[in-house]
Amino acid sequence: MSIADRVRYPEFLSRVMTAQEAAGLIPHGVNVGMSGFTGAGYPKALPQAIAQRAKAEHAQGKPYKINVWTGASTAAECDGVMAEAHALGQRLPFNTDPIARKEINAGEIDFIDMHLSHVAQHAWFGFLGKMNIAVIEVLGVTADGLLIPSTAVGNNKTWLEIADKVILEVNTQLPAKMEGMHDIYYGTAIPPRRVPINITHADDRIGERYLRVDPAKVVAVVETHKGDRDNVFATPDENSNKIAGYIIDFLAHEMKMGRLPKEMLPIQSGVGNVANAVLAGLLTGPFDNLLGFTEVLQDGMLDLLRAGKMSKASATAISLSAGAYKDFEDNIDFYRERIILRPQEISNHPELVRRLGIIAMNSMIEADIYGNINSTHVMGTGMMNGIGGSGDFARNGYLSFFVTPSVAKDGKISCIVPMCSHVDHTEHDTQIIVTEQGLADLRGLSPKQRAQVIIDKCVHPDYRDQLQDYFDRARSKGPQHTPHILREALSWHERFMETGDMRSKA
Repeated sequence: MSIADRVRYPEFLSRVMTAQEAAGLIPHGVNVGMSGFTGAGYPKALPQAIAQRAKAEHAQGKPYKINVWTGASTAAECDGVMAEAHALGQRLPFNTDPIARKEINAGEIDFIDMHLSHVAQHAWFGFLGKMNIAVIEVLGVTADGLLIPSTAVGNNKTWLEIADKVILEVNTQLPAKMEGMHDIYYGTAIPPRRVPINITHADDRIGERYLRVDPAKVVAVVETHKGDRDNVFATPDENSNKIAGYIIDFLAHEMKMGRLPKEMLPIQSGVGNVANAVLAGLLTGPFDNLLGFTEVLQDGMLDLLRAGKMSKASATAISLSAGAYKDFEDNIDFYRERIILRPQEISNHPELVRRLGIIAMNSMIEADIYGNINSTHVMGTGMMNGIGGSGDFARNGYLSFFVTPSVAKDGKISCIVPMCSHVDHTEHDTQIIVTEQGLADLRGLSPKQRAQVIIDKCVHPDYRDQLQDYFDRARSKGPQHTPHILREALSWHERFMETGDMRSKA
Protein backbone atom coordinates (compact mmCIF):
# COMPACT_ATOMS: atom_id res chain seq x y z
CA MET A 1 0.00 0.00 0.00
CA SER A 2 1.46 3.37 -1.08
CA ILE A 3 1.38 6.62 0.84
CA ALA A 4 -1.19 7.96 -1.66
CA ASP A 5 -3.55 5.18 -0.54
CA ARG A 6 -3.08 6.13 3.11
CA VAL A 7 -3.08 9.93 2.74
CA ARG A 8 -6.49 10.76 1.30
CA TYR A 9 -6.23 14.49 2.07
CA PRO A 10 -4.79 15.99 -1.15
CA GLU A 11 -3.24 19.04 0.49
CA PHE A 12 -0.84 16.86 2.50
CA LEU A 13 0.47 14.99 -0.53
CA SER A 14 2.27 18.13 -1.64
CA ARG A 15 4.20 18.08 1.68
CA VAL A 16 5.61 14.57 1.31
CA MET A 17 9.39 14.56 1.69
CA THR A 18 12.25 12.38 2.86
CA ALA A 19 13.10 11.94 6.51
CA GLN A 20 16.38 13.77 5.91
CA GLU A 21 14.53 16.76 4.44
CA ALA A 22 12.11 16.77 7.37
CA ALA A 23 14.97 16.56 9.89
CA GLY A 24 16.30 19.75 8.32
CA LEU A 25 13.18 21.49 9.68
CA ILE A 26 14.13 20.66 13.29
CA PRO A 27 16.75 23.13 14.58
CA HIS A 28 19.07 22.78 17.56
CA GLY A 29 17.56 23.39 21.01
CA VAL A 30 13.86 22.92 20.24
CA ASN A 31 11.29 20.98 22.25
CA VAL A 32 9.97 18.08 20.16
CA GLY A 33 6.90 16.05 21.10
CA MET A 34 7.19 12.57 19.63
CA SER A 35 4.59 9.83 19.49
CA GLY A 36 5.30 6.50 21.14
CA PHE A 37 4.31 4.50 24.17
CA THR A 38 6.15 1.38 25.40
CA GLY A 39 7.69 0.38 22.10
CA ALA A 40 4.62 1.12 19.99
CA GLY A 41 3.59 3.94 17.67
CA TYR A 42 6.91 5.81 17.76
CA PRO A 43 8.38 7.56 14.69
CA LYS A 44 10.65 5.20 12.78
CA ALA A 45 12.44 7.43 10.25
CA LEU A 46 12.76 10.94 11.72
CA PRO A 47 14.81 9.96 14.79
CA GLN A 48 17.40 8.26 12.60
CA ALA A 49 17.57 11.26 10.29
CA ILE A 50 17.91 13.53 13.34
CA ALA A 51 20.78 11.36 14.58
CA GLN A 52 22.51 11.64 11.20
CA ARG A 53 22.11 15.41 11.26
CA ALA A 54 23.46 15.60 14.83
CA LYS A 55 26.57 13.64 13.86
CA ALA A 56 27.13 15.87 10.85
CA GLU A 57 26.74 19.06 12.90
CA HIS A 58 29.02 17.77 15.65
CA ALA A 59 31.67 16.83 13.07
CA GLN A 60 31.71 20.49 12.04
CA GLY A 61 32.04 21.62 15.66
CA LYS A 62 28.45 22.86 15.86
CA PRO A 63 26.03 22.12 18.69
CA TYR A 64 22.97 20.02 17.96
CA LYS A 65 20.64 18.61 20.60
CA ILE A 66 16.88 18.55 20.92
CA ASN A 67 14.57 17.98 23.88
CA VAL A 68 12.22 15.05 23.37
CA TRP A 69 8.90 14.43 25.10
CA THR A 70 6.94 11.27 24.39
CA GLY A 71 4.20 9.15 25.95
CA ALA A 72 6.57 6.61 27.49
CA SER A 73 9.44 4.51 26.07
CA THR A 74 10.11 4.14 22.34
CA ALA A 75 12.71 1.82 20.78
CA ALA A 76 16.32 1.50 19.70
CA GLU A 77 15.65 3.18 16.34
CA CYS A 78 14.21 6.19 18.17
CA ASP A 79 15.70 6.85 21.63
CA GLY A 80 18.70 4.63 21.01
CA VAL A 81 19.98 6.20 17.80
CA MET A 82 19.45 9.75 19.04
CA ALA A 83 21.20 9.00 22.35
CA GLU A 84 24.12 7.34 20.56
CA ALA A 85 24.47 10.44 18.37
CA HIS A 86 24.37 12.72 21.45
CA ALA A 87 21.31 14.39 19.96
CA LEU A 88 19.22 14.42 23.17
CA GLY A 89 19.47 17.31 25.58
CA GLN A 90 16.40 16.57 27.66
CA ARG A 91 14.12 13.53 27.77
CA LEU A 92 10.79 12.85 29.47
CA PRO A 93 8.82 11.06 30.87
CA PHE A 94 10.07 7.41 30.63
CA ASN A 95 12.88 5.48 28.99
CA THR A 96 13.92 1.85 28.60
CA ASP A 97 16.68 2.22 26.01
CA PRO A 98 20.06 1.07 27.41
CA ILE A 99 22.09 3.66 25.48
CA ALA A 100 19.84 6.49 26.64
CA ARG A 101 19.94 5.10 30.20
CA LYS A 102 23.73 5.17 30.14
CA GLU A 103 23.69 8.77 28.90
CA ILE A 104 21.15 9.75 31.57
CA ASN A 105 23.21 8.21 34.37
CA ALA A 106 26.36 9.83 32.98
CA GLY A 107 24.65 13.22 33.19
CA GLU A 108 24.67 13.74 29.42
CA ILE A 109 20.86 13.75 29.11
CA ASP A 110 18.64 15.67 31.54
CA PHE A 111 15.92 13.13 32.29
CA ILE A 112 12.64 14.23 33.87
CA ASP A 113 10.83 11.27 35.45
CA MET A 114 7.07 11.92 35.62
CA HIS A 115 3.80 10.23 36.44
CA LEU A 116 2.39 9.42 33.01
CA SER A 117 -0.97 10.98 33.87
CA HIS A 118 0.81 14.30 34.48
CA VAL A 119 2.67 14.69 31.20
CA ALA A 120 -0.04 15.95 28.83
CA GLN A 121 -1.63 18.27 31.35
CA HIS A 122 1.68 19.75 32.52
CA ALA A 123 2.61 20.42 28.90
CA TRP A 124 -0.85 21.92 28.27
CA PHE A 125 -0.56 24.10 31.39
CA GLY A 126 2.75 25.45 30.08
CA PHE A 127 4.77 23.99 32.96
CA LEU A 128 7.31 22.36 30.60
CA GLY A 129 7.84 25.24 28.21
CA LYS A 130 6.80 25.70 24.60
CA MET A 131 6.49 22.74 22.23
CA ASN A 132 8.00 23.75 18.92
CA ILE A 133 7.45 20.63 16.81
CA ALA A 134 5.40 17.44 17.08
CA VAL A 135 6.51 14.29 15.23
CA ILE A 136 3.59 11.87 15.17
CA GLU A 137 3.23 8.42 13.62
CA VAL A 138 -0.20 7.80 12.08
CA LEU A 139 -1.71 5.06 9.94
CA GLY A 140 -3.14 7.53 7.46
CA VAL A 141 -5.13 10.70 6.85
CA THR A 142 -8.81 10.79 5.95
CA ALA A 143 -10.24 12.81 3.08
CA ASP A 144 -11.32 15.39 5.67
CA GLY A 145 -7.81 15.81 7.05
CA LEU A 146 -8.33 13.74 10.22
CA LEU A 147 -5.49 11.53 11.40
CA ILE A 148 -5.90 7.76 11.84
CA PRO A 149 -4.01 6.92 15.07
CA SER A 150 -1.37 4.21 15.16
CA THR A 151 -0.64 1.43 17.66
CA ALA A 152 -0.14 3.97 20.44
CA VAL A 153 -2.17 7.07 21.19
CA GLY A 154 -0.11 8.27 24.15
CA ASN A 155 0.08 12.08 24.32
CA ASN A 156 -0.47 12.61 20.60
CA LYS A 157 -3.73 14.52 21.00
CA THR A 158 -2.06 17.12 23.21
CA TRP A 159 1.13 17.30 21.13
CA LEU A 160 -0.93 18.03 17.99
CA GLU A 161 -2.84 20.76 19.81
CA ILE A 162 0.04 22.62 21.45
CA ALA A 163 2.90 22.24 18.93
CA ASP A 164 3.70 25.13 16.59
CA LYS A 165 4.51 22.75 13.73
CA VAL A 166 3.69 19.11 12.98
CA ILE A 167 5.57 16.42 11.04
CA LEU A 168 3.58 13.29 10.25
CA GLU A 169 5.11 9.88 9.75
CA VAL A 170 2.63 7.74 7.83
CA ASN A 171 3.38 4.09 8.49
CA THR A 172 2.14 1.99 5.59
CA GLN A 173 3.13 -1.32 7.17
CA LEU A 174 0.87 -1.27 10.23
CA PRO A 175 -2.66 -2.57 9.55
CA ALA A 176 -5.05 -0.01 8.08
CA LYS A 177 -7.91 -2.01 9.57
CA MET A 178 -7.04 -0.61 13.00
CA GLU A 179 -9.13 2.38 11.92
CA GLY A 180 -12.06 2.61 14.32
CA MET A 181 -10.27 1.00 17.27
CA HIS A 182 -9.43 4.35 18.87
CA ASP A 183 -11.44 6.59 21.20
CA ILE A 184 -10.01 10.12 21.32
CA TYR A 185 -11.69 12.27 23.96
CA TYR A 186 -11.76 16.02 23.33
CA GLY A 187 -13.75 17.01 26.43
CA THR A 188 -10.84 17.86 28.70
CA ALA A 189 -10.21 21.45 29.73
CA ILE A 190 -7.84 23.48 31.85
CA PRO A 191 -8.97 24.24 35.44
CA PRO A 192 -11.25 25.80 36.55
CA ARG A 193 -13.31 24.72 33.53
CA ARG A 194 -12.88 20.97 33.88
CA VAL A 195 -15.89 18.70 33.93
CA PRO A 196 -16.21 15.04 35.00
CA ILE A 197 -15.07 12.43 32.50
CA ASN A 198 -18.16 10.44 31.64
CA ILE A 199 -16.75 6.92 31.82
CA THR A 200 -18.48 4.63 34.31
CA HIS A 201 -17.54 1.29 32.76
CA ALA A 202 -14.15 0.22 31.44
CA ASP A 203 -15.42 -0.31 27.89
CA ASP A 204 -17.38 2.95 27.54
CA ARG A 205 -16.59 4.98 24.42
CA ILE A 206 -16.89 8.75 24.82
CA GLY A 207 -14.67 10.17 22.08
CA GLU A 208 -13.88 10.19 18.38
CA ARG A 209 -12.13 7.69 16.13
CA TYR A 210 -9.58 10.17 14.83
CA LEU A 211 -7.02 12.73 15.93
CA ARG A 212 -7.54 16.33 14.84
CA VAL A 213 -4.82 18.56 13.46
CA ASP A 214 -4.77 22.08 12.09
CA PRO A 215 -3.70 21.47 8.44
CA ALA A 216 -1.73 24.70 8.43
CA LYS A 217 0.60 23.27 11.11
CA VAL A 218 1.63 20.25 9.05
CA VAL A 219 4.97 21.11 7.46
CA ALA A 220 6.07 17.64 6.36
CA VAL A 221 4.73 14.15 5.68
CA VAL A 222 7.19 11.26 5.69
CA GLU A 223 6.40 7.71 4.64
CA THR A 224 7.65 4.80 6.73
CA HIS A 225 7.11 1.08 6.32
CA LYS A 226 8.34 -0.59 9.48
CA GLY A 227 6.76 -2.48 12.36
CA ASP A 228 6.95 -1.63 16.04
CA ARG A 229 9.59 -2.93 18.43
CA ASP A 230 9.44 -6.70 18.93
CA ASN A 231 8.70 -7.03 22.64
CA VAL A 232 10.23 -10.37 23.53
CA PHE A 233 8.72 -11.90 26.66
CA ALA A 234 10.46 -14.81 28.30
CA THR A 235 8.45 -17.87 29.23
CA PRO A 236 7.34 -17.22 32.82
CA ASP A 237 9.89 -18.73 35.20
CA GLU A 238 9.19 -20.49 38.47
CA ASN A 239 9.33 -17.29 40.53
CA SER A 240 6.98 -15.43 38.18
CA ASN A 241 4.51 -18.30 38.29
CA LYS A 242 4.64 -18.38 42.09
CA ILE A 243 3.94 -14.63 42.26
CA ALA A 244 1.05 -15.03 39.83
CA GLY A 245 -0.36 -17.91 41.86
CA TYR A 246 -0.33 -15.89 45.09
CA ILE A 247 -2.17 -13.01 43.41
CA ILE A 248 -4.83 -15.21 41.82
CA ASP A 249 -5.43 -17.11 45.07
CA PHE A 250 -5.71 -13.79 46.90
CA LEU A 251 -8.26 -12.43 44.42
CA ALA A 252 -10.33 -15.60 44.72
CA HIS A 253 -10.23 -15.28 48.51
CA GLU A 254 -11.26 -11.62 48.39
CA MET A 255 -14.21 -12.57 46.20
CA LYS A 256 -15.20 -15.35 48.59
CA MET A 257 -15.05 -12.91 51.51
CA GLY A 258 -17.26 -10.42 49.66
CA ARG A 259 -14.59 -7.76 49.30
CA LEU A 260 -14.55 -8.16 45.52
CA PRO A 261 -17.67 -8.36 43.34
CA LYS A 262 -18.31 -11.70 41.65
CA GLU A 263 -18.00 -10.11 38.20
CA MET A 264 -14.46 -8.92 39.12
CA LEU A 265 -13.15 -5.38 38.76
CA PRO A 266 -11.09 -4.11 35.78
CA ILE A 267 -7.43 -5.11 35.69
CA GLN A 268 -4.34 -2.98 35.15
CA SER A 269 -1.09 -4.78 34.58
CA GLY A 270 2.35 -3.23 34.27
CA VAL A 271 4.93 -4.23 31.69
CA GLY A 272 7.17 -7.28 31.93
CA ASN A 273 7.45 -11.01 32.43
CA VAL A 274 5.85 -11.11 35.90
CA ALA A 275 2.88 -9.13 34.60
CA ASN A 276 2.48 -11.54 31.71
CA ALA A 277 2.71 -14.48 34.13
CA VAL A 278 -0.20 -13.04 36.13
CA LEU A 279 -2.24 -12.66 32.95
CA ALA A 280 -1.36 -16.23 31.98
CA GLY A 281 -2.58 -17.35 35.38
CA LEU A 282 -5.87 -15.56 34.85
CA LEU A 283 -6.26 -17.54 31.65
CA THR A 284 -6.77 -20.70 33.68
CA GLY A 285 -8.11 -19.01 36.80
CA PRO A 286 -11.69 -19.02 38.11
CA PHE A 287 -12.63 -15.57 36.75
CA ASP A 288 -14.70 -14.90 33.63
CA ASN A 289 -15.89 -11.86 31.66
CA LEU A 290 -12.84 -9.88 32.74
CA LEU A 291 -12.22 -6.28 31.70
CA GLY A 292 -8.87 -4.62 31.13
CA PHE A 293 -8.27 -0.94 31.90
CA THR A 294 -4.56 -0.43 31.59
CA GLU A 295 -1.80 1.46 29.81
CA VAL A 296 -0.39 -1.21 27.51
CA LEU A 297 -1.93 -4.35 26.01
CA GLN A 298 0.68 -7.10 26.03
CA ASP A 299 0.56 -10.68 24.82
CA GLY A 300 -1.23 -11.91 27.94
CA MET A 301 -4.29 -9.72 27.46
CA LEU A 302 -4.56 -10.79 23.83
CA ASP A 303 -4.60 -14.39 25.06
CA LEU A 304 -7.42 -13.56 27.47
CA LEU A 305 -9.44 -11.83 24.76
CA ARG A 306 -8.94 -14.67 22.30
CA ALA A 307 -9.95 -17.27 24.91
CA GLY A 308 -13.09 -15.35 25.83
CA LYS A 309 -11.93 -14.88 29.43
CA MET A 310 -11.75 -11.10 28.90
CA SER A 311 -14.57 -9.34 27.07
CA LYS A 312 -12.98 -5.91 26.41
CA ALA A 313 -9.65 -4.22 27.00
CA SER A 314 -8.94 -0.50 27.17
CA ALA A 315 -5.41 0.90 26.90
CA THR A 316 -3.34 3.60 25.25
CA ALA A 317 -1.02 1.27 23.30
CA ILE A 318 -0.58 -2.25 21.97
CA SER A 319 2.94 -3.58 22.57
CA LEU A 320 3.40 -7.18 21.43
CA SER A 321 5.90 -9.88 20.62
CA ALA A 322 6.29 -10.77 16.95
CA GLY A 323 4.10 -13.87 17.29
CA ALA A 324 1.33 -12.05 19.12
CA TYR A 325 1.46 -9.20 16.62
CA LYS A 326 0.91 -11.62 13.75
CA ASP A 327 -2.15 -12.99 15.54
CA PHE A 328 -3.37 -9.42 16.09
CA GLU A 329 -2.92 -8.54 12.43
CA ASP A 330 -4.44 -11.80 11.16
CA ASN A 331 -7.49 -11.39 13.39
CA ILE A 332 -7.81 -7.62 13.34
CA ASP A 333 -11.59 -7.67 12.82
CA PHE A 334 -12.01 -9.72 16.01
CA TYR A 335 -9.72 -7.50 18.08
CA ARG A 336 -11.07 -4.21 16.73
CA GLU A 337 -14.41 -4.99 18.40
CA ARG A 338 -12.75 -5.77 21.74
CA ILE A 339 -9.90 -3.27 22.10
CA ILE A 340 -10.21 0.46 22.78
CA LEU A 341 -7.14 2.69 22.46
CA ARG A 342 -7.34 6.04 24.26
CA PRO A 343 -5.06 9.00 25.04
CA GLN A 344 -2.92 8.29 28.10
CA GLU A 345 -4.48 11.21 29.94
CA ILE A 346 -7.60 9.00 29.94
CA SER A 347 -6.02 5.54 30.32
CA ASN A 348 -4.07 6.76 33.37
CA HIS A 349 -6.53 9.29 34.77
CA PRO A 350 -6.78 9.06 38.58
CA GLU A 351 -10.47 10.02 38.46
CA LEU A 352 -11.24 7.01 36.30
CA VAL A 353 -8.93 4.61 38.13
CA ARG A 354 -10.74 5.35 41.39
CA ARG A 355 -14.24 5.37 39.93
CA LEU A 356 -13.83 2.09 38.06
CA GLY A 357 -12.15 0.34 41.00
CA ILE A 358 -9.06 -0.81 39.14
CA ILE A 359 -7.03 -3.77 40.40
CA ALA A 360 -3.46 -2.54 39.86
CA MET A 361 -0.40 -4.78 39.50
CA ASN A 362 3.01 -3.15 39.08
CA SER A 363 6.64 -4.13 39.45
CA MET A 364 9.24 -2.56 41.71
CA ILE A 365 12.99 -2.52 42.27
CA GLU A 366 12.80 -2.76 46.05
CA ALA A 367 10.51 -2.33 49.05
CA ASP A 368 11.43 -1.58 52.62
CA ILE A 369 10.01 -3.17 55.76
CA TYR A 370 7.31 -0.50 56.12
CA GLY A 371 6.03 -0.73 52.56
CA ASN A 372 7.78 2.19 50.86
CA ILE A 373 8.47 1.35 47.24
CA ASN A 374 11.39 2.18 44.94
CA SER A 375 10.33 1.72 41.30
CA THR A 376 13.03 3.70 39.55
CA HIS A 377 16.53 3.89 41.02
CA VAL A 378 19.24 1.25 41.42
CA MET A 379 21.19 1.80 44.65
CA GLY A 380 19.43 5.13 45.11
CA THR A 381 21.05 7.10 42.31
CA GLY A 382 21.07 5.18 39.02
CA MET A 383 17.93 5.61 36.94
CA MET A 384 16.50 2.38 35.56
CA ASN A 385 13.41 3.31 33.49
CA GLY A 386 11.11 5.68 35.38
CA ILE A 387 7.97 5.64 37.49
CA GLY A 388 5.70 5.24 34.47
CA GLY A 389 2.04 4.89 35.34
CA SER A 390 2.45 2.88 38.53
CA GLY A 391 1.71 5.87 40.76
CA ASP A 392 -1.43 6.75 38.82
CA PHE A 393 -2.85 3.32 39.62
CA ALA A 394 -1.29 2.57 43.02
CA ARG A 395 -2.76 5.50 44.94
CA ASN A 396 -6.16 5.32 43.28
CA GLY A 397 -6.71 1.62 42.63
CA TYR A 398 -9.24 -0.50 44.50
CA LEU A 399 -6.44 -3.00 45.14
CA SER A 400 -2.78 -2.28 44.49
CA PHE A 401 -0.08 -4.95 44.21
CA PHE A 402 3.66 -4.32 43.98
CA VAL A 403 5.59 -7.37 42.81
CA THR A 404 9.21 -8.45 42.50
CA PRO A 405 11.39 -11.51 42.98
CA SER A 406 12.79 -11.39 46.52
CA VAL A 407 16.42 -11.23 45.34
CA ALA A 408 18.41 -10.01 42.34
CA LYS A 409 21.94 -10.47 40.96
CA ASP A 410 22.04 -14.18 41.86
CA GLY A 411 21.01 -13.45 45.43
CA LYS A 412 23.55 -10.69 46.03
CA ILE A 413 20.78 -8.06 46.31
CA SER A 414 17.75 -8.34 48.55
CA CYS A 415 14.70 -6.63 47.06
CA ILE A 416 13.30 -6.19 50.59
CA VAL A 417 15.56 -3.86 52.58
CA PRO A 418 15.51 -1.95 55.87
CA MET A 419 14.98 1.39 54.12
CA CYS A 420 14.50 2.11 50.42
CA SER A 421 17.39 3.92 48.79
CA HIS A 422 14.84 5.96 46.82
CA VAL A 423 11.07 6.26 47.35
CA ASP A 424 8.56 6.59 44.52
CA HIS A 425 5.49 5.28 46.38
CA THR A 426 5.18 5.84 50.09
CA GLU A 427 3.84 3.24 52.50
CA HIS A 428 0.48 5.05 52.29
CA ASP A 429 0.06 3.96 48.67
CA THR A 430 1.08 0.33 49.19
CA GLN A 431 -1.55 -2.28 49.94
CA ILE A 432 -0.03 -5.61 48.95
CA ILE A 433 3.56 -6.74 48.32
CA VAL A 434 4.25 -10.04 46.57
CA THR A 435 7.46 -11.97 45.98
CA GLU A 436 7.98 -15.63 45.13
CA GLN A 437 8.25 -16.19 48.91
CA GLY A 438 4.68 -15.06 49.60
CA LEU A 439 2.11 -12.27 49.76
CA ALA A 440 1.97 -9.57 52.43
CA ASP A 441 -1.45 -7.96 52.82
CA LEU A 442 -0.72 -4.62 54.49
CA ARG A 443 -4.24 -3.24 54.63
CA GLY A 444 -5.30 -2.05 58.07
CA LEU A 445 -1.90 -2.63 59.68
CA SER A 446 0.28 -0.23 61.64
CA PRO A 447 3.89 0.29 60.53
CA LYS A 448 5.36 -2.27 62.96
CA GLN A 449 2.69 -4.79 62.00
CA ARG A 450 3.45 -4.22 58.31
CA ALA A 451 7.15 -4.75 58.91
CA GLN A 452 6.67 -8.12 60.57
CA VAL A 453 4.29 -9.35 57.88
CA ILE A 454 6.69 -8.31 55.11
CA ILE A 455 9.62 -10.03 56.86
CA ASP A 456 7.61 -13.20 57.46
CA LYS A 457 6.00 -13.41 54.02
CA CYS A 458 8.22 -11.76 51.39
CA VAL A 459 11.90 -11.88 52.36
CA HIS A 460 14.27 -14.48 50.91
CA PRO A 461 15.55 -16.96 53.54
CA ASP A 462 19.13 -15.75 52.96
CA TYR A 463 18.13 -12.33 54.29
CA ARG A 464 15.25 -13.05 56.68
CA ASP A 465 17.30 -13.41 59.88
CA GLN A 466 19.41 -10.40 58.93
CA LEU A 467 16.32 -8.24 58.44
CA GLN A 468 14.59 -9.57 61.55
CA ASP A 469 17.67 -8.70 63.58
CA TYR A 470 17.64 -5.14 62.23
CA PHE A 471 13.95 -4.73 63.04
CA ASP A 472 14.29 -6.19 66.55
CA ARG A 473 17.18 -3.88 67.42
CA ALA A 474 15.35 -0.87 65.94
CA ARG A 475 12.40 -1.62 68.24
CA SER A 476 14.68 -1.52 71.27
CA LYS A 477 15.53 2.16 70.98
CA GLY A 478 14.12 5.52 69.90
CA PRO A 479 10.56 6.43 68.84
CA GLN A 480 8.47 3.35 68.17
CA HIS A 481 5.97 4.34 65.48
CA THR A 482 8.33 3.51 62.61
CA PRO A 483 11.51 2.21 64.26
CA HIS A 484 14.80 2.65 62.40
CA ILE A 485 18.52 2.65 63.16
CA LEU A 486 19.52 5.51 60.91
CA ARG A 487 23.23 4.69 60.82
CA GLU A 488 22.35 1.20 59.52
CA ALA A 489 19.22 1.91 57.46
CA LEU A 490 21.11 2.10 54.15
CA SER A 491 24.05 -0.08 55.19
CA TRP A 492 22.86 -2.96 52.98
CA HIS A 493 23.19 -0.73 49.91
CA GLU A 494 26.58 0.52 51.09
CA ARG A 495 27.75 -3.06 51.60
CA PHE A 496 26.72 -3.98 48.07
CA MET A 497 28.49 -0.95 46.60
CA GLU A 498 31.66 -1.89 48.51
CA THR A 499 31.64 -5.70 48.25
CA GLY A 500 29.11 -6.61 45.54
CA ASP A 501 26.88 -8.47 48.04
CA MET A 502 24.24 -7.25 50.50
CA ARG A 503 24.56 -10.32 52.70
CA SER A 504 26.21 -9.78 56.06
CA LYS A 505 29.42 -11.73 56.53
CA ALA A 506 29.15 -11.57 60.33
